Amino acid sequence: MKKDFLDLAQWSRDELESLLTLAAELKAAPEKFSQILAGKSLAMIFKKSSTRTRVSFEVGMFQLGGQAVFMSSAHTQIGRGEPLEDTARVLSRYVDGIMIRTFEHSEVVTLAQHATVPVINGLTDFLHPCQVLTDIFTIKEHLGLALSDLSGLKVAYIGDGNNMANSWMNAALSFGLDLRIACPLGYEPDTTLLERVNHADNAGQVAVVREPMAAAQGTKVLNTDVWASMGQEEEALERRRVFAGYQINDELLLAADQDPLVLHCLPAHRGEEITAAVFERYQDLIFTQAENRLHVQKALLVKLLNKREEKNHE
Repeated sequence: MKKDFLDLAQWSRDELESLLTLAAELKAAPEKFSQILAGKSLAMIFKKSSTRTRVSFEVGMFQLGGQAVFMSSAHTQIGRGEPLEDTARVLSRYVDGIMIRTFEHSEVVTLAQHATVPVINGLTDFLHPCQVLTDIFTIKEHLGLALSDLSGLKVAYIGDGNNMANSWMNAALSFGLDLRIACPLGYEPDTTLLERVNHADNAGQVAVVREPMAAAQGTKVLNTDVWASMGQEEEALERRRVFAGYQINDELLLAADQDPLVLHCLPAHRGEEITAAVFERYQDLIFTQAENRLHVQKALLVKLLNKREEKNHE
């Protein structure tokens, strides 16, 4: 039976740990895996523009010996109204996996329901699982922790209750994080996800607060995202007014734990969600985080597209 990656919650902690262990192996010795996906193809559907997602998946497939096929909705039959159900059925006869980056999360679900090959969520307005899994990998790597050591780790997310905030709530559920989300009134993350985390056994806890300082107090990890995401350009002026103060800056760092980690999923708007000074101070970690998209997604591709590897790592 095929396996998809639409949401962290679809995978057990053991499966995620195996995936991140493989990502570390791929990063340390990429040459060992250079032909593991030889002859395999990945279709990449983009309804949203992209830098990191496109390049990391495309280069990742190449480094694993396979190929990626870029499909812009503007230049395919999707843009002319072909149903995703039909696209899923056709692509399943051509390729070994499908990655999609789009607006509506329901489109990813529909694609997965009708595809007979694995489907990867490259981003929706609801979730960005590839990014948050990379963030967890980066934290593990930087702090030298096992996944079990992440239980109770204090993490603060400052800003909009968007797909990244939702994804961090799923990470709290999967890894037992103590997550605090600071966002303005009316910009909260998904309430259903919040309730699911806080009512689950052996999961982390999530608190939604109004004050960034309250979220940052004693935390080991501070992270943020832009105030206006793709598709919200017309709201940018109003959002700058509403989110003023929801910024990672020197004052916020002083409230955090000693020597905190600062993460940003990029692109960054210096002077808005993070100051230029803080960004530059942590730029090496932030760009390592960006690089790790490649290694984590390569591990995901190997797990999903190469069944022989899965048996070897059981």
